[in-house]
Amino acid sequence: MRGFSKVVIAGNLTRDPELRTTPSGSSVCGFSVAVNRVYRDSSGEQKESVSFFDCSAWNKLGETINQYAKRGTGVLISGRLEQRSWEDKTTGQKRSRVEIVVEDFNFIGNSRDNNIAGASSDDSAIDTSDASVPDDIPEGEIDLSEVPF
Repeated sequence: MRGFSKVVIAGNLTRDPELRTTPSGSSVCGFSVAVNRVYRDSSGEQKESVSFFDCSAWNKLGETINQYAKRGTGVLISGRLEQRSWEDKTTGQKRSRVEIVVEDFNFIGNSRDNNIAGASSDDSAIDTSDASVPDDIPEGEIDLSEVPF
């Protein structure tokens, strides 16, 4: 049977991204995302928990994240889970780690808070000088049977 691994998370970077280059020349950006969850316990009291996910983004994706994101930046990450295993050089113990390999992402939240170039949620960026409101809109209720769709 063919396997399937897909994950989507939305959260905030916990630290500034770190961009490295592999010996073969590929760029890889490492960062961690905190995802908050609010729920009610059995007594009805509201609780909050936070999960932390290590992520890696390769090549252009990683370079873009490294250039525009910083600690606190909101991101929507889509990717796959990947497990890496290695032997600790100091203790000789086998170690492993599961991380999200980013396949797609979007910056989320207010661009002024995230300081992301090229993104704007500022309403003043929209030119409304040519906007005109039709003056033939009837007052009162609209008969939905007259709507052609």
